[in-house]
Amino acid sequence: MVIMEKVELRGCSEDELIEICQKIGLKRFRAVQLFQWVQQKAVRSWEDMKTIGKSDRQTLNTHLHLYALEKVRGQRSKDGTRKYLFRLEDGQTIECVLMDYARTKTRDRHTVCVSTQVGCAVGCAFCATGLEGFRRNLSIAEIVGQVLDITYYIRQEDPEFQVTNIVFMGMGEPLLNYDQVLKSIQLLNHEQGLNIGMRRMTISTSGVVPKIVQLARDNPQVGLAVSLHAARDDVRNSLIPMNRRYPLKELMRACQEYTQITHRRITFEVALTAVNARREDAEDFVRLLKGQLGHVNLIPVNPVVGTGMERPDPVTIKRFAQVLDEAGISVSSREERGTDINAACGQLRRQWEGELT
Repeated sequence: MVIMEKVELRGCSEDELIEICQKIGLKRFRAVQLFQWVQQKAVRSWEDMKTIGKSDRQTLNTHLHLYALEKVRGQRSKDGTRKYLFRLEDGQTIECVLMDYARTKTRDRHTVCVSTQVGCAVGCAFCATGLEGFRRNLSIAEIVGQVLDITYYIRQEDPEFQVTNIVFMGMGEPLLNYDQVLKSIQLLNHEQGLNIGMRRMTISTSGVVPKIVQLARDNPQVGLAVSLHAARDDVRNSLIPMNRRYPLKELMRACQEYTQITHRRITFEVALTAVNARREDAEDFVRLLKGQLGHVNLIPVNPVVGTGMERPDPVTIKRFAQVLDEAGISVSSREERGTDINAACGQLRRQWEGELT
């Protein structure tokens, strides 16, 4: 059987490659080799697949499309955080971030923050990505490709480098690109690929209520983070427009159902700004989250030109955390990473595009 259209190689599962190889007259083991070269060794060209003969590579190339993301710009923070701006095949650009955390008793943690869309339709008030609007969803190959290309680049310095954690917290709303995100997770988890544990991957959402419940049923092993940011609908409406469609009552009902199904706690992200960091705001969070299986992660908002949002001072943040802690709400303040390189999603892209105009 002739395959009429080229398939994106980086988006193929091992089973899909086996099926393709069978259709074009290649042995099963070639598909297994191909999957490992792409998903485990993170090669970026056909020529790098040394154990596959030239003739077979040419045959595969006529049916499979391999596109490695083009690195437009890379930045490295004084804390070691690396930020990348990648160009996609159609000329669009996306960002992703690598954060390294040293450990003493176990392996180091290398977390990649992945984008799932070009731009974002949600339009959160403090987000640089939202200022650009929504352009399109990313394909499976483009989502997985961010992790593969970061792996490739770092392995040029450290051949033993392995990504250990994935957070779908980059550009875009992951649950609005649901199918591609879940298939990407399956690829990243594959034992013949990067073999990243399901429980080491987390999806962040601004509150797409139906998909929260669906995620609990489809993949209860993956972590969930909810960008809460406010505990009253009037405040949250001004910060996250999606709240008008899925208000807090519906969102919290979905979160309760998620924890009942998965028995896993949810991380509630709270980006603290001058408008939601008062003591009464903290008390609102106590009332909202009392009895909910979860953990509150306080994040001083990243300063982004064009949003008008300012971060509160450290004393205010500490007092906010204290109110939650004294009420029995699990809470922590996120360690700031990459502030000196504008690590907030969308900032590097906006900066680069601004230089071109």
